[in-house]
Amino acid sequence: MSDAANTQAGHSTPGYRALVLAMLLLVYTFNFLDRQILGILVAPIKADLGLTDTQLGALGGIAFAFLYSTLGVPLALLADRTSRTWVVTASLTVWSGFTALCGLATGFWSLFLFRIGVGVGEAGGVAPSYAIISDYFPPHQRARALAIYSLGIPIGLATGTLLGAWLAANVDWRAAFLVVGIAGVVIAPFFRLIVKEPPRPASSAGRAPIGQVFGILAKKPSFWLMAFAAGFSSMCGYGLAFWAPSFFIRSFGFDLATTSYYFGSILLIGGTIGVFAGGWFADRAGQGDRGFYARLPALAWLVCVPFFAGGFLTDNVTLAWFLFLIPNGLNILWLGPVNTAVQHLVPPHMRATASASFLLINNLIGLGAGSWVMGMMSDAMTASYGNEALRYAAVAALSFYLVAAGLMLLAVKPLRRDWVG
Repeated sequence: MSDAANTQAGHSTPGYRALVLAMLLLVYTFNFLDRQILGILVAPIKADLGLTDTQLGALGGIAFAFLYSTLGVPLALLADRTSRTWVVTASLTVWSGFTALCGLATGFWSLFLFRIGVGVGEAGGVAPSYAIISDYFPPHQRARALAIYSLGIPIGLATGTLLGAWLAANVDWRAAFLVVGIAGVVIAPFFRLIVKEPPRPASSAGRAPIGQVFGILAKKPSFWLMAFAAGFSSMCGYGLAFWAPSFFIRSFGFDLATTSYYFGSILLIGGTIGVFAGGWFADRAGQGDRGFYARLPALAWLVCVPFFAGGFLTDNVTLAWFLFLIPNGLNILWLGPVNTAVQHLVPPHMRATASASFLLINNLIGLGAGSWVMGMMSDAMTASYGNEALRYAAVAALSFYLVAAGLMLLAVKPLRRDWVG
């Protein structure tokens, strides 16, 4: 029986859908594991290669984000026109290979180039995965399915923090990149063998040109408002995730191992609850009011600000853990609702390209600028605040959540009009 026949036969089977979602979750976990491992290794890399906070922020941001964002659109278009599973498989192989090469870097520019390679690989992973999930799961389950997929973010961030710190402490920082990269390359062929290309609606037989997809999205205010809102949210979220380990080391006096347990537990517990809750609530309340898919993230971001500020400004590490736990759940609660909403702005055969268009804006703003801007703020504040500069840079960056919440609230009414299907 062919792959297509096998897929068609098993498409409605809950067990196989769960297996597909589990494999996509595993790949997405490696996506964020590869990103966060750089954040936990900032201290040993800085000491070994003699880098500044601005340079380290560039490695975590623009070095990765530029090609990751821009190549996402053509790779998603390729996925819509060919095989989404093959694009995800190839992407996992490429980004994992370059992650391993990061362990061989000898200075800023070699590490910068290898991080660009990681971004090139990861460009083809997310948007096709969103489309695969939307093809496998019915509309009333999509937000929850996308939320489960998005659990790869807290799981990957926490694993990258814990594993990276352990390998750095017991071997060295280079071993962390090598181990994680090689593991991803090994997993790639198993993903392709297990995950079959989902059947697509008959209307998708004729592939839409990229200009047609952009034309549909460009006329929908909700797309622009949600994309820029997510971008400003990600600018703060990615910046905090990258620099938080360094903050714990500099301001709380933690060593690398203590930092990994402290921060890893916050990411895993808070992030897992927040991501899944967002998808569950959106599927429940969003069926009656599509605008809820935008309102829920806006409210979550507003609540984040005082909790994050309290965590960064207190010197009580126990109190800080609880203060950080709550917003680490709320700040990524948007993933299930907003990614589901973007899927419903276009017809089914345009979903991967639509997701990539959304991710282009989100990642250029958030991933590209977040860690870099916070690094520059920290360097600029060092003269006034010394070792505490990163603390106040983090607090200042929380203003991006306020901008994000305002834009997402403006998207509530347009989203009701723009929804397809």
